[in-house]
Amino acid sequence: MDIYQTAVRPILFNLLKADPEWSHHQAISILRWLSHQPDNSWMHSLLAKSLCLQNHRLEQNLFGLHFPNPVGLAAGFDKDGVTSGILSSLGFGFAELGTVTFVAQPGNPRPRLFRLLPDQAVLNRMGFNNSGAAAMAARLTQDQQEFTPSIPIGINLGKSKVTPLESAADDYLNSFRLLKDLGDYFVVNVSSPNTPGLRSLQDASMLSSILDVLQKDNNTHKPIFVKIAPDLEWEAIADIITLAKTYQLAGMIATNTTISREGLKTQVIDKTGKSPEQEAGGISGAPLRDRSTEVIRFIWQQTQGQIPIIGVGGIFSPDDAWAKITAGASLIQVYTGWIYEGPMMVSRILEGLLTKLEQHGLNSISEAVGLDFRSQ
Repeated sequence: MDIYQTAVRPILFNLLKADPEWSHHQAISILRWLSHQPDNSWMHSLLAKSLCLQNHRLEQNLFGLHFPNPVGLAAGFDKDGVTSGILSSLGFGFAELGTVTFVAQPGNPRPRLFRLLPDQAVLNRMGFNNSGAAAMAARLTQDQQEFTPSIPIGINLGKSKVTPLESAADDYLNSFRLLKDLGDYFVVNVSSPNTPGLRSLQDASMLSSILDVLQKDNNTHKPIFVKIAPDLEWEAIADIITLAKTYQLAGMIATNTTISREGLKTQVIDKTGKSPEQEAGGISGAPLRDRSTEVIRFIWQQTQGQIPIIGVGGIFSPDDAWAKITAGASLIQVYTGWIYEGPMMVSRILEGLLTKLEQHGLNSISEAVGLDFRSQ
């Protein structure tokens, strides 16, 4: 029996109507404490036994890193890098910290995080609230003296709100220099809708200036990704694909949250008394599912599968995960689905993926990547 779905979620979401940001802070506090328990502690062992699924058919080696399974935790959950010691025990095959900015910042005014229960979605306008790159660097340096994460840990970089757009490249570079020895891969986040003007950095000329300075400084050859918005036109995505090839990026992440409000069932957000259409912010979860898969499919087609894709957006079930992978995603990330479905979701997805492999006569998850095109 899944206690989270039968008891915890109904109490938090429906009975108490607990504030989402308060709930998030409580979860982070618990996981932060667990992260600093010994790896062989009974708590780690209990979590791993309950939530992890290991199978060689789910393993992949990509851009110089080993992934024990393709399901990762997306950026946004652990903005300050305080939980990396426990995430592998929750079943994840990799995790992404951040978004972190060079300058510490409080983010946007509250309330800024809302559940859209009828839509299985979340609306957020957090605004990159985080303690800054220097604080994350200090914390990860200390943590790495205590333990070595058993899964790849990525770091998602954003632009500081106080930094002018014309100085964005230096802002990203400053964060990268502080953190480049501490992350296994890095993500240039130019697609959040919650920092004024940030999405304009997806323009080819602006983005190229950022990628240029990062790669010139990338003397340890860390894999660098760019994370794009689902709301871009195909031509703009094609331009970013060209840049990804030019600057030899490790891959692309598709996609961030959407500013679209099309097809939402939620009429009024209780906390504000307004409709989602009247509220600023990006939407994640089920409404993003189909569009993010379309973007993955487009990138795969445009690159003949030569650029690795991390797929994110609306993944709740094995079918959702399989759709992203067969559309071209080598790896997938979850966050909103994990909040709705609970900690057992990861192992359920992995079990479902193994069943899919058997049904299609495949020996490994890598054989399923882009399967939609190979079976046409």
